This record gives sequence, C-alpha cells and structure tokens, in this order.
Amino acid sequence: MKHKSSSILLEKQLLNDYQTGDFFLASPKRTILGKGTFAVVPNEKETNNQVQGLTKRVSDVLEGAKKHGHINPVVVGAVPFDYKSSAQLIVPETVQQSTPLKFNSGDHLTTSTQPTYEIKAIPEPEQYEKGVEKGINYIKIGHLEKIVLSRSLYLNSSEAVDINQLLHNLAQHNNHGYTFAVDLSKDISEDSNTNTNTESTRTLIGASPELLVSRTGGNLLANPLAGSRPRSKDPVEDQRRATELLSSAKDLHEHAVVVQAVAEALQPYCKTIDVPSEPSLVHTETMWHLSTEIKGEVADSLTSSLELALALHPTPAVCGSPTEVARAAIQEIEPFERGFFTGMVGWCDSNGDGEWVVTIRCAEVEQHSLRLFAGAGVVAESKPEEELAETSAKFRTMLLAMGIDKELLISTLEE
Repeated sequence: MKHKSSSILLEKQLLNDYQTGDFFLASPKRTILGKGTFAVVPNEKETNNQVQGLTKRVSDVLEGAKKHGHINPVVVGAVPFDYKSSAQLIVPETVQQSTPLKFNSGDHLTTSTQPTYEIKAIPEPEQYEKGVEKGINYIKIGHLEKIVLSRSLYLNSSEAVDINQLLHNLAQHNNHGYTFAVDLSKDISEDSNTNTNTESTRTLIGASPELLVSRTGGNLLANPLAGSRPRSKDPVEDQRRATELLSSAKDLHEHAVVVQAVAEALQPYCKTIDVPSEPSLVHTETMWHLSTEIKGEVADSLTSSLELALALHPTPAVCGSPTEVARAAIQEIEPFERGFFTGMVGWCDSNGDGEWVVTIRCAEVEQHSLRLFAGAGVVAESKPEEELAETSAKFRTMLLAMGIDKELLISTLEE
C-alpha cells in the first residue's frame, strides 16, 4: 500500500482518526498520522558509532519500501536515551499529512470521570535532592560542567487510561509545540524485519516544547532549550519570572553550554550555520524556557534529518557535558532506567527530510498505568530545592492533560 499525503484534510481530522497503536506527531508545520506496519527497522547492538549503524539500517528499509511501491516512504518512531537500547522505528502502511492543528478559543478539554490513582515517586523528593547535591559536587571537583537529573512518577488505576482523550488534551494544551504518540508494544527483533505485538499495549505519549533538529531540502533548524522557570497564573508574577530568567547568570550559562554543543555537533554537516549570540524566551502553558534557533545549510544532500538528529543526541539539555561522563553519572545517580524519556521522536522520509523532537514532557502508558518523567539541568550554581521545584512544574504538562492539578499531588511531588 502506498503512502497517502494530503494538505487539504480538515485540521483536526488526523487527530480524530488516531487510534492506539498508530504514530502521531503534530508540529507547528504539519500533522502526521501513520497507520499499520509495512516494515520495521531491525535493531542491532550499537557501538559508539550509533549514527552510521542506525542511519544505514533506516536507509536500507526505506529503499526496500520504495521497491515495493512506496513513492516516498517515511520512517517514524522513537529512539531511546541510551544508544545501546533498542529503537522503535517503522515504515507505516499509510502516512497522511495535514496542516498544523488549530483550536478555537471555544474548544474545551475533553473530560471524563476522574480515575483514582495510586502514586509512587521514584526517587522520593528527598532522594532526588541528594542526587542533585551529588551532581553539584561532581561539577565542583571538575568532573562535569553540567548534568541533567530526572525523576519519575508511577500512577496506577483500576480504570483503563483513555489514550485518545489524553492525546487530544495534550494537543489542545500545547498547540505551539510537538504533540506525539508512538506505539512501543511491538517487539522488533534484532536480526529480522518482522515484528510481533505483545499482549498489552504500551504507548509513548507527550507534548515536547523542544525541536532537536529538522531538515527541509537543504535547510536545517535546531532549537535547543535550556534554562527554565515555572509559569504563574498571576500575569505580573509570570512576567517577573520571565524577565528574571532572561537575566539569570546561572540559566544563561546552562543555556550557553547546550547551544555551544549543538552548534559544534552540527558544524561538520553544514555549509553555513547561523548561531544567535543571545537566547530568546519561549513558553508553554506551564514553563518559560530560554531558546536559541540555530539555522544552517546542509553541505551534503545525502545527509538526512535522522543522521543530523543522531549526531546531536543526546544534547547537554537532557544529558549534560561532557556527554559520556554525564551519562555515566546519570546511571549512577538515577534509580531507574529512562527508556525513551530524553530520547527523540520523529520521522524521516526517503529524501532525507524530517523532524525530530526531544522526548520530554512525556509518559509511557499501559492499560491501567502511566510512568511520567521530568528532569532539570544542574550546574555549579544550582540549588537542590529549586531543581526539585522545576521538575514538579514540568510534571504539570501531563498532569493537566490527565485532569489532575499539581496542587493535588504536592505531597507526592515535593514533600
């Protein structure tokens, strides 16, 4: 079956057509819905050269799809934080595109009876603060310049999670960012081009504010975010926090570390590159962020969006600097496996065009449970209680979409 592509579909038709097991991505440029599985990208144990290995396997699968009638096949899916773990990448049976999602001011969030959740924080807030203290100590003795430390919430309910409703709510709450849903329940074998479904579905779902990189023709765009403040419902206080963030030496340093690393990673792939000297502010419903848009011209037309994304992944915005030292410290300090959190989600077509976003503000959802994630960047000037508060604010993207206000969980999040 050939891929379908259309720009005349109703704005929210693809969102309404989404069913659990599909691939969905809404960005400021387009909305994409992938259904079915035509082929999978096999996983192999990666060496340190993850770019070459995974890029080659994706290219081979796309070429195979073209031979079977797909005019411009598209690979979609997710890559985990740890390059040694298995990616979840497929060529769907059909891919449809439409214009970006737009919501009217009169649109309201879909609501239903609020389930009762059993909630467990891993690590507990006090343990998280101790982990931040350890990260700060590593920085002060010269092992690291920055480290990103995260925590998770496990929510269990006797009622099934309504993934479709959750996706609609995320899209409506975050219509300037990147809303996604990726099926993780397929078992993609390492040495074959087959897949089997597990008994229960598992879905990676979220609304990321951060574009890792996109490629359109010969042009690339990366938009690293680092340095954050929680939003306030009081407009005066909200503006004060934004102004404070833009002048914070600690946050400007944290942001500069990320921007420098992204620019240096992209430089070998670019004919020209433009890196603004100062960041700007962007916001979601729950957070302010320092933002820098890096633009460039790709030197080689064969360099795909996936290759660019893998060259960047993971940035210091989700890992730290130096990367491998920070990664090792994260594995030591964090008492859980990140999985696809702080990985990347997106698509790449056979022409090399595509979009890849950083997998944050997300959850892994099974039938009766959700596993939420949030992280904060730690530098020498960081304070453990402030990083704890930042992760609590970042949890709110998912909690609000679930109909849960953060204040109802304050004892779990911060005490």
